[in-house]
Amino acid sequence: MPKTALITGQDGSRITWLKNRHAGERCVLVANGPSLNQMDLSFLKRETSIGLNKIFLGFKRFRFYPRYYVAINGKVIEQAADQIKALNCVKFISRDDAKGRIQEDALTHLIKTHAFQVGEDGSQQPGFCHDIATEGVHQGWTVTHAGLQIAYHLGFAEVVIIGLDHRFEYSGKPNEAKVMEGSDPNHFCPNYFGGGQTWDNPDLEHSEASFRLARHEYEKAGRRIIDATLNGACTVFEKVDYKTLFQLNG
Repeated sequence: MPKTALITGQDGSRITWLKNRHAGERCVLVANGPSLNQMDLSFLKRETSIGLNKIFLGFKRFRFYPRYYVAINGKVIEQAADQIKALNCVKFISRDDAKGRIQEDALTHLIKTHAFQVGEDGSQQPGFCHDIATEGVHQGWTVTHAGLQIAYHLGFAEVVIIGLDHRFEYSGKPNEAKVMEGSDPNHFCPNYFGGGQTWDNPDLEHSEASFRLARHEYEKAGRRIIDATLNGACTVFEKVDYKTLFQLNG
């Protein structure tokens, strides 16, 4: 495997200070699928949560606010820089994509991101970073994978994923940039990428490879990833019913 660059300077030391802050605890990783609209999310007020990408579009409706936030997609950062800067939580943002848009501050960590590793056969392979202060994070073709690495760095022993619908309506090839006319059917909010915004087509095959690696790394360390998405299509992680897990009535 190729070596990743050492991240130096103030930010690297501050991220080191965050390592294992939540050792042994549970968190909820909130992805952005439309299934969130069908869930009772009242439990999020009692949980430590990590929000991804444009989750802020649902704050009022879902009545929660994450403790941590992750954005590594260049188009998301470009489209929502002002909203991201306004977030009052600890943020992890792609350093390269933040240039000229988002500055580091007390709540904002600009982190190095790696697109992929190159296998012996020249193929693109996922990676997993255990210490984001020294290694950064691997993008893994999905922000959810980056969120899992950050949760690992923070020390969480159990990560519960919601909103990972893992099904998309799109035309063209995986990873191809496309303009989305009309409403966005793939996320919880119709104007998430809708209304003429540009997004990158999903790459489910590579995303699943990243998820398998994340599961392996968590289980190797005696940790656990659970998928509590309502009717989610991802089959990589252990499935649980969110109402049972969070002891919701009805």
